Amino acid sequence: MVKDIRDQKDHNREPNVGVGGGGGSEKKVLVGLIWNCAVELKFLLTALLLLCSLATILQFLPSTFPLSLSPSSLRSCLSATATGTTSTTETTKPTNTTETMIPPRVPDQILLPNGALKRGFVPYGTAAYSFILMSAYRGGPNTFAVIGLSSKPLHVFGKPNYTCIYHPNNNNNNNNESIIHVSPGVKILPDWGYGRVYTVVVINCTFESPVGVENGGRLVVEAVTNGGGDRDLNLTDTVEALVEPPGSVDLTLFASQPRYEYLYCGSSLYGDLNPQRVREWLAYHVRLFGGRAHFVIHDAGGVHPEVMEVLRPWMELGYVSLQDIREQERFDGYYHNQFLIVNDCLHRFRFFTRWMFFFDVDEYVYVPGRSSLRSVMDSLREYSQFTIEQMPMSNQLCLTEDAGKTPKKWGFEKLVYRDVKRGIRRDRKYAVQPRDIFATGVHMSQNMQGKTTHKTDKRIKYFHYHGTIAWRREPCRQLINDTQITFQDTPYVLDTTMRSVAPLVKRFEQNTIGQRLRTTRQ
Repeated sequence: MVKDIRDQKDHNREPNVGVGGGGGSEKKVLVGLIWNCAVELKFLLTALLLLCSLATILQFLPSTFPLSLSPSSLRSCLSATATGTTSTTETTKPTNTTETMIPPRVPDQILLPNGALKRGFVPYGTAAYSFILMSAYRGGPNTFAVIGLSSKPLHVFGKPNYTCIYHPNNNNNNNNESIIHVSPGVKILPDWGYGRVYTVVVINCTFESPVGVENGGRLVVEAVTNGGGDRDLNLTDTVEALVEPPGSVDLTLFASQPRYEYLYCGSSLYGDLNPQRVREWLAYHVRLFGGRAHFVIHDAGGVHPEVMEVLRPWMELGYVSLQDIREQERFDGYYHNQFLIVNDCLHRFRFFTRWMFFFDVDEYVYVPGRSSLRSVMDSLREYSQFTIEQMPMSNQLCLTEDAGKTPKKWGFEKLVYRDVKRGIRRDRKYAVQPRDIFATGVHMSQNMQGKTTHKTDKRIKYFHYHGTIAWRREPCRQLINDTQITFQDTPYVLDTTMRSVAPLVKRFEQNTIGQRLRTTRQ
């Protein structure tokens, strides 16, 4: 009976212990926990003490102290460590960043035995790419052309070179087709020194014997800096320039008759172009060049929706093809990389046309008299290249008789005053027989076989309406009622050559594509 009473008393005390938050038993548990973790707490406190001491000492170290540490470096280190220990799920990196390998730091200064202070230099980053591939084309059984951009200082002040390697696809039936062919690449710099950060490079790869004719293969180019940019380094970049699947090589292309008689290779089109001027230019030249002609337009940002509406009818008929080259704007080359673009066009269509023309969309080729373009080209077929004389026209002088009617007239119909200032060297444009050309420029080619003539003034010329392609307003700013005038210190004479052709061009456009472009605006 006594025992039961004591048990009941103990049972009644238990709730009071929990409610009051104290009690002897809890104190014992807390002391025991601290005593068992004493070692870990000592290590933690010691580490914090050392870390704070080190941070304090670093504040008073001189800047030339060999340890290249600073409070900011320490804070960065601690921050990185804290991030690594507290976050294990965030592993995604920004897509617009580039990881760069940082070379070992060179000592800022070392005292040499002779008393001189040796200074060190630490390079970071890359100023320009060694090579930027645009395209590569086969030019025959054993020859190829590789077109791209490269660092201009590398070529101006260095001596980079290229090696061409052809890896044939596996062919167990033909041992000759399994041999790897190696040949030095011949580089051509066709932009006449006009490059900026980048210059244009055309690499000719010619092997001693046919390669990949039956089973295809891979053309690889090794680009070697030869110490350009850093004399202590000889960097080699391996560029896979061309892949030819088995059975894809058609050698008949190089000996067959071309598909076109004339092909136009256009320079880079950029800016807010005038769709009406593009309309006039296309209608005029499709009529001039005839049914066996093709026009390659290169869009560097200038083919906006209104210009596209002008191109579409001619694209549907097969006269025009459009190349989107806006990506090249990433690389700082001359004039929207137009030397690069015309060289790509040359080699891309080299075996598709008999003649290839190079001029701009504010320039109009004209054959005087009763001659036809066909007869003129036949008379020049002994030449691989000929240049065309320029007829510079005013881009703002019009006739008084057109007052009130100029918006309805076409550009080359109303701009009728020709610049006749003497003693000025005018740019010329040109045409080539592309199978004789290895690389080309904007105004002529200097890398070719065969003959060139410049004596074409009486047979063919071009009228140049400078700047009108990019002017979205009415060009007629002065109306003149005279056959000659001096305007802004430049003498002009009335020249209605192109004006007389305008009605024929308008009729041709209507008969060919109908009224689809009648609402085109400037």
